[in-house]
Amino acid sequence: MASTTLTHPEPTQHENAEGEKGEEEFEVIKRDPYLAPFRAALRGRYGYFRNWVNTIDRTEGSLDDFSRGYEKFGFNRTKTHIIYREWAPGATSACLIGEFNNWDHSAHTMTKNSFGVWEIAIPHVAPGQPAIPHDSKIKVSFTNESGERFDRIPAWITRVTQDLNTSPVYDAVYWDPPQPYVWKNPAPPRPKSLRVYEAHVGISTPEPRVGTYNEFTDRMLPYIKDLGYNTIQLMAVMEHAYYASFGYQVTNFFAASSRYGTPEDLKRLVDTAHGLGLTVLLDVVHSHASNNVLDGLNHFDGTDHCYFHEGSRGRHELWNSRLFNYSHHEVLRFLLSNLRFYMDEYRMDGFRFDGVTSMLYLHHGIATGFSGNYEEYFGGAVDGEALGYLMIANYMLHSLYPHVLTIAEDVSGMPALCRPVEEGGVGFDYRLAMAIPDMWIKLLKEVRDEDWKMGDITFNLVNRRWKEKSIAYAESHDQALVGDKSLAFWLMDKEMYTNMSDLTERTPIIDRGMALHKLIRLVTYGLGGEGYLNFEGNEFGHPEWLDFPREGNHDSFHYARRQFNLVEDPLLRYKYLVNWDRAMHHLENRYPWLESEHTWVSTKHEGDKVVAFERGPLLFIINFHPTQSFTDYRIGAPKSGNYQMVLNSDAPEFFGYNRLDQNQVFTATPGEWNGRPNYIQVYIPSRTAIILKSDA
Repeated sequence: MASTTLTHPEPTQHENAEGEKGEEEFEVIKRDPYLAPFRAALRGRYGYFRNWVNTIDRTEGSLDDFSRGYEKFGFNRTKTHIIYREWAPGATSACLIGEFNNWDHSAHTMTKNSFGVWEIAIPHVAPGQPAIPHDSKIKVSFTNESGERFDRIPAWITRVTQDLNTSPVYDAVYWDPPQPYVWKNPAPPRPKSLRVYEAHVGISTPEPRVGTYNEFTDRMLPYIKDLGYNTIQLMAVMEHAYYASFGYQVTNFFAASSRYGTPEDLKRLVDTAHGLGLTVLLDVVHSHASNNVLDGLNHFDGTDHCYFHEGSRGRHELWNSRLFNYSHHEVLRFLLSNLRFYMDEYRMDGFRFDGVTSMLYLHHGIATGFSGNYEEYFGGAVDGEALGYLMIANYMLHSLYPHVLTIAEDVSGMPALCRPVEEGGVGFDYRLAMAIPDMWIKLLKEVRDEDWKMGDITFNLVNRRWKEKSIAYAESHDQALVGDKSLAFWLMDKEMYTNMSDLTERTPIIDRGMALHKLIRLVTYGLGGEGYLNFEGNEFGHPEWLDFPREGNHDSFHYARRQFNLVEDPLLRYKYLVNWDRAMHHLENRYPWLESEHTWVSTKHEGDKVVAFERGPLLFIINFHPTQSFTDYRIGAPKSGNYQMVLNSDAPEFFGYNRLDQNQVFTATPGEWNGRPNYIQVYIPSRTAIILKSDA
């Protein structure tokens, strides 16, 4: 990509020579006057961001050039040489060793500049024949001040592999295929309604083993497209030595995990997804790094710091991992270039940033409950360096890639997290609505169905910051991990092994579980956010939990797989839940409500357990009552005229009792009801949902 001059964002207020704001306010304060007392903190954050961008422009030419560090660091091949550079300021000597030089420490020594960057240029053995063969093992070897020698995997390496027959430690591989992947499909337009399928390549098979990129491409992509999702969020792609970490203990940031296949296989996955019109997001972990030394970044140059803070600030006590020093020039280059690398090399369409809460606060959210008091988001608890990095990263991505999407995993609810940097925000497009799945688990574990509070449920679903987009979900991978279990298992674990066949009777437990599984998803989808997410397998009520091979389970793959064979069996009842999931997505695609700003909750009747709300062009009516059905139930309607039923959960294809006429037309009657100018009267059976569309 050619160098691009980025126009620095100008806030909506004037700025004097010292960087202080004038009389006009940041846009985020105009939207939310409660932020006004924290004007100085917002100015400080923005000033820190601007100072970094100005420094990068002055020292590196541009943020664009700076964030393409992979073109300078690591291995880069020219017409005549392979150039290798590595930042390791604490080392006193360095050499490149590998199969290409029989691991000879004296054959290819490196030189160090004043910034701690080591470099070597290795001439080709013949025109077009590099000295380092493709797919050969390689390492960088350092010495420290005491003369101790230690070998490391290059920090910018793009491929590492593991041979468990010889060592559990990963090996670095020089990857430069003679026939690069040829891309076929352009990326689809950025979706306005985000319907996200959260997936892990390795577990995307019913067989007890690690799945592959190619299997995911051939089997999963058509399935995801058919269901009606428009976005895939890929987990655990950045290489992690410990499979059971779920990809959250990254060892090699530029290497796509080799346990699933080759880099070209991953490119084919993304390319095929684009051809199907699917947006692809990468789960990126810049909140911390693996504690591994031999195949990670820890003690990379022999010191306790290098890429991380030294001492206790550089360690996450609960995750047993290292914490980046976001205030260092070369750490910023490494992380920003990491984002650019996946955008340019693998043509990702954006990122879900993991562990944002841990980044935002010096306490990392540990033993901290966020009440919503604005004092919690400004002051000494905030990690200004990490917050500044997130602002720079979002600004860079959105400036260079207009179609990019960024999602923050933040449980704290920090104001302005999802507003543009120039408005005084941090720049994310969406945040995950992490309180919603917690609510559902708490209800299922602690509250009887007849005691569910409709007002509390709807409040929790709509309780989000205005003009800051959220992605709602009833459960994600977090709720599926061992120690917890899927919603379907919470609902039906007593009978999922015995009564999920159509050849068995319909029991109260199965009836309740199947009905609530549908209703929980629908009300979350309808009210919870401007996007919707589902973790793979949960669309059909995946049983049990998720547990990766580890010492504690004797390295078993039994729970580290998704049993798609269950939904493919026509005799099993899982098919009804996947039918419902598909129907919801295709309805949202037909009548987009996620992108609509119109939301109106007209009914939340505690005694009847009925919720009714308008979202976009649709009217949702949901009866959560365990036993009571209602005839001629009056519901407020926004428009006059006729209403057509476009979806109902009682249809037989959704394991319903077929008590409703899908073709029935409801005529609105003038007259105020629950704050609406008209009303309709419907038959709404217990634990059933219907969705209506006005013909007006």
